Amino acid sequence: MNQIEDSGYKGEALRLLKQAECGIGDIVKVTCKGKVYEGILIPRSELGEGTIVIVKMKSGYNVGIKVTSGTTIEKIGKGSKPTFASPPIPEQNPTLPYVVIMSTGGTIASRVDYRTGAVRSAISASDLYGVVPELADIARVDTEIVFSLYSENITQKHWTELAETVAKRIEQGVDGVVIAHGTDTMAYTSAALSFALQNLPVPVILVGAQRSSDRPSSDAATNLIGAVKAAGEAPFAEVGLAMHETVSDIATVVHRGTKVRKCHTSRRDTFKSINGIPIAKVKDLQLTMQTDQYKRRDTKKKLVLKPNFSEKVALIKFYPGLDPDIIDFYVEKGIKGILLEGSGLGHVSKFCFSAIKNAAAKGVIVALASQCIWGRVNMNVYDTGRDLLSFGVVPLRDMFPETGLVKLMWVLGQTEDVKEAKELLQINIAGEFSSRTLPQEKVVEGGQPQ
Repeated sequence: MNQIEDSGYKGEALRLLKQAECGIGDIVKVTCKGKVYEGILIPRSELGEGTIVIVKMKSGYNVGIKVTSGTTIEKIGKGSKPTFASPPIPEQNPTLPYVVIMSTGGTIASRVDYRTGAVRSAISASDLYGVVPELADIARVDTEIVFSLYSENITQKHWTELAETVAKRIEQGVDGVVIAHGTDTMAYTSAALSFALQNLPVPVILVGAQRSSDRPSSDAATNLIGAVKAAGEAPFAEVGLAMHETVSDIATVVHRGTKVRKCHTSRRDTFKSINGIPIAKVKDLQLTMQTDQYKRRDTKKKLVLKPNFSEKVALIKFYPGLDPDIIDFYVEKGIKGILLEGSGLGHVSKFCFSAIKNAAAKGVIVALASQCIWGRVNMNVYDTGRDLLSFGVVPLRDMFPETGLVKLMWVLGQTEDVKEAKELLQINIAGEFSSRTLPQEKVVEGGQPQ
């Protein structure tokens, strides 16, 4: 029998489990308040309540049963402690495209940690390939772990390392690259790679999941299949981000790396193209392009690697009553660039004007994007915007703040010359600017603009 004392159970729950001679992994029947629960006994979370018994049901979901005076526990089958072993890698077809899957961590590379009850980064890229055998019919897959981090811990230095790793693989002749990444900051990374990897010969596709891969509702497999299909066969050669089109497991869409934002905390279709439409869609293993405006795949193209990003950049969100001393604080700290997240068409309070002028006078580049989700900055409509332009503030057209921040970091990683940096900031490098603003009414529900 497994040592139940080491599984986190205590008190009355531990007494009942020991009485029934239950061990972790055994099949148990718990009767409580007239209801019967059958499943695999799993360890108790050390952060959970001591009177709860945790059972994994046949459905795949875990249920917690609160032990009361009338609760009974019976062992109805012998089992073993839950473990995870990577399935064998399927045999690969040498005629299929050659795609490398890089793992950086995140939910798509996570499993439940029964010690805490949370998910933890645990699965390598090879694990991902092993648990999605359908990939064997799509591509020849190689894997590489770049780092294993939740995406909130990824910094500019990681973007540089990731870009350099991708470049090496492309130089080796892969047909496409897939990067497994946590969803929280995946849009930042997709924008960063869009600027760092220029003149791409093949696609680079980031992919994530909203549900860990050991949950029945996981979107990991569908997203990974769509990402690998796009990386290996798509006619475009850009950085993209592949996730669910809707909440259902019907299709994956590939968003342009500089035009995508996470819009919901938990929905599987959380990522939406902002001020644009997805580049491609994968449905029933068929890839269809959603636009004819894209950079073409061409293995003869020579990748241009520009992986440096400045850490001396700050994001300041304008709100009513914003203290302009915050701007002065960043200037005094030696910040070289400030991204203002302004209101509406591109405005901040007149009380901030003096601090902004002081920042510009000290060689700090001040750029402005709107905090509105859709639309574009137009700082010529009201006198507030025109005043900001006169101070040297750089309008970022229809870039939303996250992409604008990343571009400012990248620009200041290329040059310290203020004039040159401002000019580079306004050049459309990776599709971050759109020539016109599209209607977005249906996007929030998963549809496409009309």
